[in-house]
Amino acid sequence: MIVDLEALKRIAETEFSDIVQAADIRKGKLRVLLVDGSFIDFWWSWSLEGRFAHHWERRHVDGKIYRHDNAPHSRYRQLSTFPQHFHCGSDSNVIESHLSLKPEEAVREFLSFAREKIGTKE
Repeated sequence: MIVDLEALKRIAETEFSDIVQAADIRKGKLRVLLVDGSFIDFWWSWSLEGRFAHHWERRHVDGKIYRHDNAPHSRYRQLSTFPQHFHCGSDSNVIESHLSLKPEEAVREFLSFAREKIGTKE
């Protein structure tokens, strides 16, 4: 699958302009800088068909990370969405991931999740 990072960048910048400060394509991934000082990296493998990782780095903001990926770690075999899984708040808190496999939908879903989190005081 060839992913159009330019199209995904436009989605981030236009549809999520309330939370997106900037978006940049670098080293084969889309990095989205958010208004709270955090960032999300959206990555799809060019060599491993279907492999992806979407990582929201917030450790410097509130100590948390959120990551949807599908690396086939055997310790997550019990999840119904295996190999797809979600690191919810930390690397050790792993649950099922129902994020779309379609890049445009995945970007919209993850940025919508970020919008909700940024808009709340936890």
